[in-house]
This record gives sequence, structure tokens and C-alpha cells, in this order.
Amino acid sequence: MNAAKWNVVALVALLALAVAGVSARESAAPQATGEKPDNHVVQAKDAVVKGAKVVGTKTKDGLSKTGEVMTDGWITTRVNSRFVNEDLLKGSDINVDTDKHVVTLKGTVTTTAGRTKAAVIAKGTEGVSRVVNRLTVGPKA
Repeated sequence: MNAAKWNVVALVALLALAVAGVSARESAAPQATGEKPDNHVVQAKDAVVKGAKVVGTKTKDGLSKTGEVMTDGWITTRVNSRFVNEDLLKGSDINVDTDKHVVTLKGTVTTTAGRTKAAVIAKGTEGVSRVVNRLTVGPKA
């Protein structure tokens, strides 16, 4: 299970404990009619709910190790940047497309080794779940 899913599991467990604690307090010490709950209980509940919403939003795309949200655009940029200083890819014309964390490589590379290296680099990029390699070997188009 990846780290983002573990964060959601931990948050759900925390939320369950918070709700159990609040309901235990309510049943142990019933409030008189018209009495308001302790302010710190309301603040804690609001903070947990807000945290759950933020985590849910962030984990939709996933988080990188540095805490950045890994959108498809982020992944495309990261893959392209990793191609820049690669000797086997000099003289290549590679187009990177990302959809739902699946990277598709199109274009031309100068060697078979370059085609393989591009796929390995893309697959090794954080956030990539799969690579579709449609690169052809030949001169730059």
C-alpha cells in the first residue's frame, strides 16, 4: 500500500477515535438542556473534519516524497526533465503524455538502447504507475 493510502487510513482511525471520545464524554456526562458543549471539543471536531478534507483532496493525485501534489502535469514535467542530461537520448525527439499517472512516450530515438532507457527513466519517475512506449528508432523527425 502506498504512503498516501496509509495517510488516509491513519486519518480515518484518528477520526474514529475522536468521534468515540466525544460520544463517550456525552454519554458519561449528559448536558443540561440549553447547555453548550465545551468549546475545545467543538474545535477539535472541526480541526479533524478540516484535516480529513485536505488529506482527501491531496491524496486524489498523490503526494511526492517532498510533499508536492503529483498531478499528471507534474509527472510529465518530471519525466521530461530527467531526459535532458541523458546521453543515450541525445538527438531524440520524445513527446511525453500523462493520463491518470500512465505515461505514454511517442516520437523517435536514435538507438534501441535509447528507447529502452527512456522507458526505464519514465517508469522510475515518482508517481508513474505504467509506461506505454511508442517510441520508434530512427533519425530525428
